[in-house]
Amino acid sequence: MQLLKLKETVEFMRFRKGAMVFSILLMLAALGSLFVNKLNFGLDFTGGTLIEVGFDQAANLNQIRQIMDSNGYDDAVVQLYGSSKDVVIRLAQREDVKAEMLGNQILSILKQGTGQELVMRRIEFVGASVGDELTEQGGLAMLTALICILVYVAFRFEWRFALGSVFALFHDVLLTLGLFSVLQLEFDLTVLAAILAVIGYSLNDTIVVSDRIRENFRKIRDGGPEEIINISLTQTLSRTFITSITTLLVLVALFYQGGALIHGFATALLFGVFVGTYSSIYVASAVALGLGISKEDLIPEVIEKEGADQEAMMP
Repeated sequence: MQLLKLKETVEFMRFRKGAMVFSILLMLAALGSLFVNKLNFGLDFTGGTLIEVGFDQAANLNQIRQIMDSNGYDDAVVQLYGSSKDVVIRLAQREDVKAEMLGNQILSILKQGTGQELVMRRIEFVGASVGDELTEQGGLAMLTALICILVYVAFRFEWRFALGSVFALFHDVLLTLGLFSVLQLEFDLTVLAAILAVIGYSLNDTIVVSDRIRENFRKIRDGGPEEIINISLTQTLSRTFITSITTLLVLVALFYQGGALIHGFATALLFGVFVGTYSSIYVASAVALGLGISKEDLIPEVIEKEGADQEAMMP
């Protein structure tokens, strides 16, 4: 296989040092925000009350939110549930107020405000201890995913690629958490699911790039690691671009039309697609190159065979 001409190859790695500095600064900013502002945990993690109410006509969510705000429940999260006549209201924990009493108060307020006949479908209370358990389990889920990915990539490719991949995933997760911390967006179980999806998306992109790099190390006899990585990234650029665009089209539709229930999910994935694409180029590949990846590391058996053949040909 002949080397691609210089004009056909994008010199990604030329900017790797500046990109790494930029990434480190963003990660430090995200860590600072997480320590100072922390995350705005939703009811899934903090505990609270969930009330499902049935209306006799299609519910007006904006009207319901205004009614809740005017009666001192400005922290209420109001969402449709299943149909236009079923509404779920989530409220943060309130001291010395039983869930049943709180449900009756909300039902009375909504009846007066909307003038409709309402039915209490269900009322549930999530305690703080359950919220703490979900927080711990969510953190363990992300940690377990990163460890399993490290083991898989190290076994599938090479330990330098494994470290680069895990660092890229850590980079993506940290920046996404930093976004939610800076903007104080609500962090609930749907956002946690989105972050795990971001890990999968970023890993898939990284593995495609790593596989192409290994393949080109086998096929291209000339050129150093940096040049081969640039060629590999250029070859996968169209695939990365098409995948990102099609994913973004779906996520933009979810962001604007999906409703409040999955707004956080769509936000995390939208941001995650951008940082995941960036990290597969300027984090995972750059880290592997910085650690000294070479042809000998990826295909040592081929190098040994070539060396043995050359020795055999010597007089």
